[in-house]
Amino acid sequence: MAGDRKKCKKCPPEGAPDYMLTYGDMVTLLLTFFVMLLTTATIDGHQLRLILAAFPGLGSLEGGNTLEAGPLAELGNTIESLPSMERGRALSEARREAISIFQPEIQSEMVRVQEDERGLVISLAGDSFFETASARVRIEQTRGILQRLSRLLSLEILSERTFRIEGHTDNIATDPNGPWPSNWELSTERALAVLRYLAEFGVEESQFQVMGLGEHRPLYDNTTAEGRAYNRRVDVIILTDGHL
Repeated sequence: MAGDRKKCKKCPPEGAPDYMLTYGDMVTLLLTFFVMLLTTATIDGHQLRLILAAFPGLGSLEGGNTLEAGPLAELGNTIESLPSMERGRALSEARREAISIFQPEIQSEMVRVQEDERGLVISLAGDSFFETASARVRIEQTRGILQRLSRLLSLEILSERTFRIEGHTDNIATDPNGPWPSNWELSTERALAVLRYLAEFGVEESQFQVMGLGEHRPLYDNTTAEGRAYNRRVDVIILTDGHL
């Protein structure tokens, strides 16, 4: 009996060592960290601000508030402004959808998707969609892209949005003996050509505005061939409320 008691005193305690609890927490946190690094999800800015506002002491967001009648100072919204927040979420959903359906074209730089003060901008590379100094769409090469774009613009969440098609050129002057007296006419006709196909593919024509801006809204320096290529484009914009 005495020998058995001595053996028991030498036996390790049952269960995992105490340090394993801290080690397990650390591994879980590291796993979460790397999952966040690898995720391709897009954060909804509106939802994030609402979440942050629920916590006190987060910089300028005092927190501890709920949506109620009256001003919510740190968000700049009232409960009556929730419809505009819904429209903002619709724009975020449209951006995620655009990045998904145009992924191959984004990688090949035929299509660019970005947001600016105007709204969600889907840029179609002019050299891929048009012949040089022409407003005729290369429809055989671009039909699939325009059909996918029309399906995007026809989404239910965008049924009350307004779209603008902006034509842009580089700063190289048009041929005075050609069909386009200046880049104003060329850029406008290119925008109209895109509109015609989008309407043909099912988008409601009354939702559109059309503008030709010539060479006057460049993205890059027109002194280089690469810069001019980026500037030759047609922008299809899902407008924010402030730019209708």
